[in-house]
Amino acid sequence: MPQPGAIGIEEQVTPIGHEAEHFHNVWLMYTITAISIFVLGLLLYVIVRYRRGANPTPSRNTHNTMIEVVWTLVPVLILVSIAIPSIRLLRHQYTPPPADVTVKITGHQWYWSYEYPDLGVSFDSNILKEKGDPTLKPGDRYRNDNDGPPLLAADERMVLPAGKVVKFIITADDVIHSFSVPAFWTKLDANPGQLNETWVKVDADKTGVYFGQCSELCGARHGFMPINVEVVTPAQFQQWIVSKGGTLPGAKPAAAPASAAAAQPQPAQAGDANAAKPAATNQAATAQN
Repeated sequence: MPQPGAIGIEEQVTPIGHEAEHFHNVWLMYTITAISIFVLGLLLYVIVRYRRGANPTPSRNTHNTMIEVVWTLVPVLILVSIAIPSIRLLRHQYTPPPADVTVKITGHQWYWSYEYPDLGVSFDSNILKEKGDPTLKPGDRYRNDNDGPPLLAADERMVLPAGKVVKFIITADDVIHSFSVPAFWTKLDANPGQLNETWVKVDADKTGVYFGQCSELCGARHGFMPINVEVVTPAQFQQWIVSKGGTLPGAKPAAAPASAAAAQPQPAQAGDANAAKPAATNQAATAQN
């Protein structure tokens, strides 16, 4: 979550986040820094070299072919050097691997709904109010320090398995929202009547709770739609699914119990030769005795 006084991109915990952070911190920052230093140096040189005191007679040159070629080709080369890693990042972001888990996310005014369609789990997630809030009813849960900071704590968390590919299907049922978790490098609009998709794969050693919030101006309580994602081990994720009443992949439903009527012997039907045999056998045994 955001830290007071922090500078730069929030720590990334997904492959796409690592690649995007490297693209920003290495490719873009070094390129921008080099251009800024060059332009500043050129500006200082021109100020000193071509000041009035050093050049009482101004130059009458109108153009220079070499300089014009250079200031045309160099920007092109800079753009190409940025385009290559940028296009590679976009390709990785929009060509997800096969998903291990699918989560459908629906934005509402003003809360989130999470559904695991393949696992039979669904629930709503609302912001946790502060202790002493006059709108709290007796027995209502309020935020404590373990839930997260104010305005970012929710009563229900989306739970994801670490090291697994998770596909997000994002939509809304009223107005445009935006699902954003900065540590995942995830920010995607939730549009009514439209399904948008993205994916994450949290590093296997990065279990914990991650925070986000709606990043679209969706109404009066736009700032009260926190996103809480708890990343756990695959074994803990399976336990959580079972605790929510879901079904694990590959699990077979329990066999339906036989009805009492089916368990009771049925009366023999007329003309059924096999049904008459047990009675005949019993009569023969009685005669022998």
